[in-house]
Amino acid sequence: MNVWFSLSRLWIVVAASSAFLLLSAQAQQPPPTLPSVPQPQPQTAPPPPTPPGSRGGTQPAQAAPIVRQIEIQYAGPATLSRQRILSNMRTTVGQPYSEATVEEDVRNLYATGLVTNVRIYGEPLPDGVKVIVVVQTRVTLSYVNIVGNQVVSRKRIRRELNLKINSPLDEQQLEQARQKVVELYQKRGFPDVDVQYKTDVNEDRGTATVTFSISEGAKGTVRRIFFVGNHALRVRQLRKAITTKPNNPIGFITGAGRYSSRQLDEDIQKIKELYQDNGYEDAQVTDVRVDRVPGKKQVDITFYLTEGIQYRVGTVTVEGLHVVSETNFRKVLKVTEGKVFSPQKLQKDIKAVEDAYGVAGYADAKVNVETTPGGPGLVNLHYKIEEGIQSYVERINISGNTRTKDKVIRRELVLAPGDVFDTVRVEISKKRLEGLQYFERVDTYASDTNVPGRKDLNVVVTEKKTGNLNFGAGFSSTEGLLGFGELSQGNFDITNWRTFTGAGQKFRLRAQIGTEEKDVEMSFTEPYFLDQRLALGFDTFYRDLQYTSDVYNQKEYGFDVFLRKPITTFLAAKLQYQLENVEIYGVTSTDPAITSQAGYNLESRVTLSLTYDKRDNAFLTRKGTRVDASVYISGGPLGGDVNIYGFDVNAAQYFHFPFDTILTLNAEVAAVDMYDGSTEVPIYDRLYLGGADTLRGFKYRYVSPKDSQGDPIGGLSMARFTAEYTVPVIERVRLAVFYDTGFVNPGAWSFGTSNVNSDVGVGVRLNLPIGPIRIDYGIPLQTDRYNGSSGRFQFSVGYQF
Repeated sequence: MNVWFSLSRLWIVVAASSAFLLLSAQAQQPPPTLPSVPQPQPQTAPPPPTPPGSRGGTQPAQAAPIVRQIEIQYAGPATLSRQRILSNMRTTVGQPYSEATVEEDVRNLYATGLVTNVRIYGEPLPDGVKVIVVVQTRVTLSYVNIVGNQVVSRKRIRRELNLKINSPLDEQQLEQARQKVVELYQKRGFPDVDVQYKTDVNEDRGTATVTFSISEGAKGTVRRIFFVGNHALRVRQLRKAITTKPNNPIGFITGAGRYSSRQLDEDIQKIKELYQDNGYEDAQVTDVRVDRVPGKKQVDITFYLTEGIQYRVGTVTVEGLHVVSETNFRKVLKVTEGKVFSPQKLQKDIKAVEDAYGVAGYADAKVNVETTPGGPGLVNLHYKIEEGIQSYVERINISGNTRTKDKVIRRELVLAPGDVFDTVRVEISKKRLEGLQYFERVDTYASDTNVPGRKDLNVVVTEKKTGNLNFGAGFSSTEGLLGFGELSQGNFDITNWRTFTGAGQKFRLRAQIGTEEKDVEMSFTEPYFLDQRLALGFDTFYRDLQYTSDVYNQKEYGFDVFLRKPITTFLAAKLQYQLENVEIYGVTSTDPAITSQAGYNLESRVTLSLTYDKRDNAFLTRKGTRVDASVYISGGPLGGDVNIYGFDVNAAQYFHFPFDTILTLNAEVAAVDMYDGSTEVPIYDRLYLGGADTLRGFKYRYVSPKDSQGDPIGGLSMARFTAEYTVPVIERVRLAVFYDTGFVNPGAWSFGTSNVNSDVGVGVRLNLPIGPIRIDYGIPLQTDRYNGSSGRFQFSVGYQF
């Protein structure tokens, strides 16, 4: 019995040793041969004897040996620390040795990009195993040298290169850095710049010095752009399609005149896309020449084109229709028989067919189109449709929202569990989430469930910064020189005292101080009060205004509370209560019409307003309608010192014409009156015209009844009309011509035109990254007896930093 026990124990030890040695002899994954690395010799062991009584069957699995040591060996300079290597390995001392873990360690070390070769193997120890890691590290960047630069400083170039010292040398990264320097010079007007780099490697230290050599060439801007070979498309169409523009007097603001080789490559593609969209599928840009103008710091660019023939659609056929009839299928197509063949419009047709199925819940519908020649200048289209089955929403899964609450996202979705899986509504939901400006990225996708015809909707978001702290300075013809600071949070949470973010509320604190005003405001809005589409908000404010009149100053402070409810997609209603204290002070006039207004008035007001907004863009509107209508009452049962009521209606219509020209028509009418025994409307509640936003040929608020000294005192009825036509000149710049007319009458509900004032003028619209800038010059046409006929500039300029 003792002999049997001893033989069994001996057999187990020998078997374990053999298994381990066999494991060590096998490569984890065949690595590259490393220079000067000792290779482990294969070791063998005799087969273990079969214990007495054994039938040679399968033996119990043996426990893996324990890792006792990890040794790092370097093939070349040791530029990577032991700690950095071990931090990327799962194999650790004290844990069982695992071949799978070693293979993962090899992959992880390669994935760091810090090594060129890796090999990991084990050597047996009496009580376990020693793991040996052999690495050949990448050469590291030790210094970046810059030569040849004169116009751009080394500091600026290093910032553009963005190469980190002691990081692994990466040829792809060096080439990207070289391209960045080229673009930097080209943006500064050096079209002939040449940038090269050379790498000097110290093999002993494993480091490298990179030298960037710059040949700046002569400075030059784009003078003219020519097109050779165009017959079907006009030069104006081609110039509009490309980004590169000839220089002009405001090119330093708009970027016109800048030359960039990368931008030129993009322009080539844009020209091809323009031709293809007009049916010229074979159109090519065969060459682009950049010629320096002799004796000038300018270049001319010439695009050489071959247009080919124009293709039209021959036949349109379809297969696979079952749910949708062929009649309804053809109704959504724009690229039909005889029409110009446009790949871009064809893609829109494919999307329209997919949406037709998606609305009905056929989320898996696939639409493919085969194009085949149909004869000279003809392309036949054959649609192949796989409809799939109708699906319904099972669950909606939301992920990635590390700050924003789930309910903030869910309330923007326009479909719910149990609804037909409408892919169009999914897209609308995605756009609504993107419109919140809370997320860097929004992705939506469907996933199958265990139930046929049921799909989960997955919404994956990536949070972005929603808080802003801005400081700025500016100047306007009305408010003078001013500076401001603003703290805002677009995804505020008043109950989250740790970060104050995540509930989708709006918060803003703004202070603006200038030569003509002091203005401090704080506002808060909960867009989904009681989890309904009902916004609740409040504002508090303090304003000290000196630009409202030449003969008095106006100070006001108070608060308002409002509820806003969307009625339809484009119509919303708002109910607001405002309580403010207004002081007229610093009166210099001796006319009783103004001196009587000095002092304090407490005004308590309720306003009901409706807004209809169907504009295509709130910033540069090209088409659409906006109407704002409001009625209000102050005093009476609301209390306060002011008893008035009134209304205001402001409507604008936008028309978009060829060549991106825009006609804007804007009209406004308003009136205010007293009640309950009041003798007059306070001067600050009366109506005025004139200035940058109304009648631009007149001084701010000077279209108004005047006192005996010629100072405006406001009226009780007002109407105005503006027509403005803008034309694009270059990107971000539009020219405007306008006509303004209007009147302000002293009596309430009096809309006679005897006091009409009007003007015409021209202006410039700059749509810059810092914000829009508007400069107008208006010349009075008709004036009342108080206003002169001299022209006037109106402008507003702002800058944030």
